[in-house]
Amino acid sequence: MAAEDRRKGMATGGRKGVWASVREAIHGSEEDFTEGSLNRAVGLLAVPMVLEMAGESLFAVVDAFFVARLGSEALAAVGLTESVLEIIYAIAVGLAMATTAVVARRFGEGDKRAAAKTAVQAIYIGVAMSVVFGTIGAIWAPDIHRLMGADEATVSAGTSYTRLLYASMISIMLLFINNAIYRGAGDAAMAMRSIWLANGINVVLDPLLILGIGPFPELGLMGAAVATTIGRSTGVLYQLRGLSRGKRLRVTREDLPVDFALIRKILRVSAGGIGQMFIATASYIGLIRILATFGSVVLAGYVIAIRVVIFIILPAWGVANAAATLVGQNLGAGKPDRAERAVWITGVWNMAFMTIITVLFVVFAESIVGVFTKDPEILTVGTAALRIISYGYVFYAWGMVVLQAFNGAGDTVTPTWVNFVAFWLIQIPLAWFLALKTGLGHHGVYLAIAIAYSLSAVFGMILFRRGKWKEKKV
Repeated sequence: MAAEDRRKGMATGGRKGVWASVREAIHGSEEDFTEGSLNRAVGLLAVPMVLEMAGESLFAVVDAFFVARLGSEALAAVGLTESVLEIIYAIAVGLAMATTAVVARRFGEGDKRAAAKTAVQAIYIGVAMSVVFGTIGAIWAPDIHRLMGADEATVSAGTSYTRLLYASMISIMLLFINNAIYRGAGDAAMAMRSIWLANGINVVLDPLLILGIGPFPELGLMGAAVATTIGRSTGVLYQLRGLSRGKRLRVTREDLPVDFALIRKILRVSAGGIGQMFIATASYIGLIRILATFGSVVLAGYVIAIRVVIFIILPAWGVANAAATLVGQNLGAGKPDRAERAVWITGVWNMAFMTIITVLFVVFAESIVGVFTKDPEILTVGTAALRIISYGYVFYAWGMVVLQAFNGAGDTVTPTWVNFVAFWLIQIPLAWFLALKTGLGHHGVYLAIAIAYSLSAVFGMILFRRGKWKEKKV
């Protein structure tokens, strides 16, 4: 069957050409991903998903660049707000995982009405959560800053910024959920366009509103919140318009009634996804705590390195997301063997991408970190961190894909346990031991990260090969 897929892929590629396929992927394909060449299916999904994640990466970099001009209090306020928002992101991403899994399964079964109803119920959940968390955050924004250890200057600088971001929580939540709907339906191009629209508006408005360029008022840090809110809200409106007019998946009036049984199903599946994100966030905090014992220079070097890592890994997650869609749709179509082949093919794609990244990071680590700092001590630390962490990328490329495959099948519990073992039971204790009980110092933390990445991939692949995910019902 693999040889047949290759022959079909070459035949299709020969007829249409690589660039024609790329253009089709970006513009949106109506291909049935439960039939035909899997290589072509991975390409049509992965290209826009990678571009979608690249848009997310660009958003974070641009925001930080302009806010940095406002001084340390503004940067601190943004950092504290983002650290608390990580909890919301964990919930949103967990809910998005469940939404993609259920929508993809119904879509693969050929029941587009059920897929549309799932989409609507997921949106209702997102709206309800946004109202609760947004209200809490908007009212108690200064208290949240103080709880996180901010001084009064930071509280004063960041309260209005934080309040607006919490008040506009619905735009954050729905941007995640709506794109999960599109990915589940196989419309990765629409998800890509909505992110690029939202982030493109933010990129343009950030300097105009923060710095007061031309006729625009100089709003300072508040300008960053206004730009973000306008960008994300516009992206959400574009998504909702697409859902009402979509070709692959269209929401109609008959899909709008509340279905509490379906809401319970989505929440049940999303619990594991939320757990995955909480585990990752908590492990990051644990590593920061260990590195803090080595002083501010080491901490600064690591923060720079990890930002570069995230900037690169997000597109790799885009490739992995293709596996989630293909698994969900093919399980829905009653084709578990095709779903499994899709994962191995996607894994090869991701491994190739991350191998190139590993080589670039090992060879050019100093030049890359040098873009962010000229301090020789921070540069040395950041270079070492980037190089050592990158040694686990080839393994982790597979780990991303197989763990997303579990999520796509609706089995969000297995990746949660894999992350718990790899990042809590292995990574944090190993980082502590190597850093503080051997002669490795802070290098031991970076080594522990590379080892944990690799082991999460090994554990995931062993469990994936057992095939129990094929029996998961959602």
